[in-house]
Amino acid sequence: MPAHIRKGDVVFVRSGSDKGKTGEVMSVDPSTSRCVVKGINLRTKHMKPTQLRPKGAIVKLELAIHISKVSPIADGKPTRVRFAVKADGSKVRVAAKSGKELGVVSPARKTPAAAAGKKAK
Repeated sequence: MPAHIRKGDVVFVRSGSDKGKTGEVMSVDPSTSRCVVKGINLRTKHMKPTQLRPKGAIVKLELAIHISKVSPIADGKPTRVRFAVKADGSKVRVAAKSGKELGVVSPARKTPAAAAGKKAK
C-alpha cells in the first residue's frame, strides 16, 4: 500500500506531544510506517567524550513518528489523501477535499501498442 506521506511534504501533526505543529518530512520508512519530521519529536542525546569529541556533547535529535499522526498540508490546511489514476495511467496523490494534486506515486506505463511501434522503427 502506498504511503500518503512522501519526503519533502509539509505536514501537520495531528496527535501526540507536538500536536498542532507543522514541519517538513525529512525521511520515510515504509517498513515501519514511520517518518522523521524536521523540528518535531525532539529528544536530547548525551554523547560520551571520544577522541573526536573530547568534551562530549548534548545533541538534539528528531526521532521518527508514526505516519498516522501526520497529515499533508494542501492550500494551508491539513488534508486526507486519496489516490487516483490519470488517463495516461500514472497514479497520483490527491487532496480529499480540494482535489489538488499532491504528487505522482508511479509514472505512466507504456502501452503495448506504443512499445510495439517503437520496435518497428
